[in-house]
Amino acid sequence: MDRPFRAEPTTKDAIVQPATGARCVPILRWRGGCSHELDDWVSEEVPIALEFNGISHAVMLATPCDLEDFALGFGLSEGIFEDRAELYACELNPTGPGITLSMEVSSRSFASLKNRRRTLAGRTGCGVCGTESLANVLRPMPSVSTDLHFECMAILAAMQSMRDGQMLNAITGSMHAAAWCDINGKVRLLREDVGRHNALDKLVGAMAIAGIKANKGFIAVTSRASIEMVQKAAIAKVSLLAAVSAPTQLAVDAARRSGMSLVGLARQNDLVIYAHPGRILFPTTVSGSLSS
Repeated sequence: MDRPFRAEPTTKDAIVQPATGARCVPILRWRGGCSHELDDWVSEEVPIALEFNGISHAVMLATPCDLEDFALGFGLSEGIFEDRAELYACELNPTGPGITLSMEVSSRSFASLKNRRRTLAGRTGCGVCGTESLANVLRPMPSVSTDLHFECMAILAAMQSMRDGQMLNAITGSMHAAAWCDINGKVRLLREDVGRHNALDKLVGAMAIAGIKANKGFIAVTSRASIEMVQKAAIAKVSLLAAVSAPTQLAVDAARRSGMSLVGLARQNDLVIYAHPGRILFPTTVSGSLSS
């Protein structure tokens, strides 16, 4: 079920059509004062219905690849499952324009799901659309802790390696990615989707299936770090989340409360630490201070 991480860069001309995730469409390009008719790759985006024990719970717009990972990761990061064992089976059923993920789940998780009475009709991986109360949006987060320290340059190396390993984004230019990286900054597992929340859910599911001890590394994402991304990362039990864009104020507050180190604007040779900087090691003495 796991797709190996592809480390080498790809180009639109060098890659064959993937089984899922991208399709070729005719386009008209204007470049250098001339128009050209040609074919180009675009991301697939379809409605994905998540069904638990025959009851529809959520409909997300997502890229139709790694959907078993998505089903499990969504359940884990939303607090429906306490662990992988509560998902007994998952069947993919094409339904008209979309796909239904029919899951057989434990009675405990199903009871929890019914008590929450949450129905999502999300846009592209929307994290809170349809949530019935503010309490569900700002739900309690687990505390994360670790004795690990992370080299600044390892974080930056992971961000670059993640970009190079995005097979679908290389040909479409419209995909987000989430990756689990070891302490040395090596990308060990990566998932892509048009939605940033979806990509992270897929990663969480893939990590659970692979039996990865999430607290032995960190998660990197190609998006901003919103509060939902921090919540999902905390539930996955990682102590550091690194993002290519800046976080929101709610995300910073949540990371500080949970004990998670939060890194944003991690690009080329730069990064900004917004929460718990004590875990980040720099190659030279860094002046100034940042409270956690």
